[in-house]
Amino acid sequence: LPRRLPSVSERDNGALALVLHTHMPYVEGFGTWPFGEEWLWEAMACCYLPLLDVLDRREAAVTVSLTPVLGDQLGAAGIGERFGRFVEETRRFTHEEDAAGLRKAGLEGLAEELERAWREDYEGALARFRARGGDLVRGFGEHVSWTCSATHAVLPLLASDACVRLQLHAGVAGHLERFGEGWRGGLWLPECAHSGELEPLLTGAGARGTCVELTGRLGLGAAGHLRPVRSDGGLVLFPVDRRTISLVWSEGGYPADGAYRDYHRHTVHHHNPWCNGGGAYEHELAKARAREHAEDFVRRVRERLTRAGRGLPGGGLVVCALDTELLGHWWYEGLTWLDEVFEQCAIQGLELVGLDDAAERFEPAAAGEVVGEESWRASSWGRNGDLSTWSGAGVAEMAFGTRAAELATLAGALDGRAGRTAVRELLALQSSDWAFMVSRGIAVPYARERFEGHRRGLERALAAGAQAKPEGLGSLAEHADPRLLLVP
Repeated sequence: LPRRLPSVSERDNGALALVLHTHMPYVEGFGTWPFGEEWLWEAMACCYLPLLDVLDRREAAVTVSLTPVLGDQLGAAGIGERFGRFVEETRRFTHEEDAAGLRKAGLEGLAEELERAWREDYEGALARFRARGGDLVRGFGEHVSWTCSATHAVLPLLASDACVRLQLHAGVAGHLERFGEGWRGGLWLPECAHSGELEPLLTGAGARGTCVELTGRLGLGAAGHLRPVRSDGGLVLFPVDRRTISLVWSEGGYPADGAYRDYHRHTVHHHNPWCNGGGAYEHELAKARAREHAEDFVRRVRERLTRAGRGLPGGGLVVCALDTELLGHWWYEGLTWLDEVFEQCAIQGLELVGLDDAAERFEPAAAGEVVGEESWRASSWGRNGDLSTWSGAGVAEMAFGTRAAELATLAGALDGRAGRTAVRELLALQSSDWAFMVSRGIAVPYARERFEGHRRGLERALAAGAQAKPEGLGSLAEHADPRLLLVP
């Protein structure tokens, strides 16, 4: 339980909104090691299950978004059996093999660390999964308040309003079916990719609030990042605070500390018993360092509010948005850090607030105060704050290929060839993940294979006509309605 709560007067000292954007590309049935479904199993074991434990215990005000494409996979038939086999067969074997190899090389400390990780991270995760009845959708249902577009498409790059509408409405429909009617209009824009042209489509889908990246417009550290903005169409835009996010997500951020587990140095089966400092990883030492970093994080947020939030309504709002998978997966100690952040907010008197309540608590500025006479040009939290990560020279053929496929699908909708299978293949093709992986050099052959596979699948579906049967699409985007492509 919190040791203390903010007093009434402290409510004028600003607040922190932690936003956890939870997303996984569609990997159901598409490969295993080293790329494919194992990404989902790893995220479940090392991120989602321990995260739910933290959220259940703390009951803190935190904004959690979960993408429909991830919801599709977490609710898919047979997920429990496949996850169980992954843990009891694959991970048991790989940990035993690598530990034996390290012992043979005289590296007893590294072998012991692998054995600890197996017991706590994998065997323990499977026990927690079964204790939850194998239902992570239900587990997240206690905490998820925001949704996203159906397959995490970069919406400003789509060629037509019709396909933006399809992405949004399919995403919202999936969210409402899984989590009920309590949605208050929070919608995470994939990659924080926003432009003014999206606004009528967002509000038309029921969105009331979203996050945007305005560092390129306002400048790093500007006070304007600490106040929501109300667009001309009534949408509340919450600027993410890059200065605060960089404490965590940057080359010199907390996860680079020498005590933490080295994500990039691995054994034969990609386990990580080393620390960033080069020696054997010491778990208790790393957890202690994470608690120190949590204390430092809360202190810095309070200082930021004191310096930049003075004079703003409510004392200012720091929005720290992170990919959920950073915590526990990329940054192994990240969930220890998050747990202690909740504790430190209570100790240091920093109020936590969810974004659904923040528009009432922190009066938004009018759009004209931020953009003047300009329109809202396209922005994102990608490289350079623009859309180049998903449309630049290295991935231009993917961006243009996706738009061409979209236009072909629209033509197919007009003449009756584009049925549900074609639409679902298009949505899979539009995922931001394929271009992102190519731009960042992550599993590039797999990303290109997936992109081309969905493009060919769409071509086959259009050729077969509206009654084409899905091939390998599993549970993906079953709420997609081809009739939305015909709405003016």
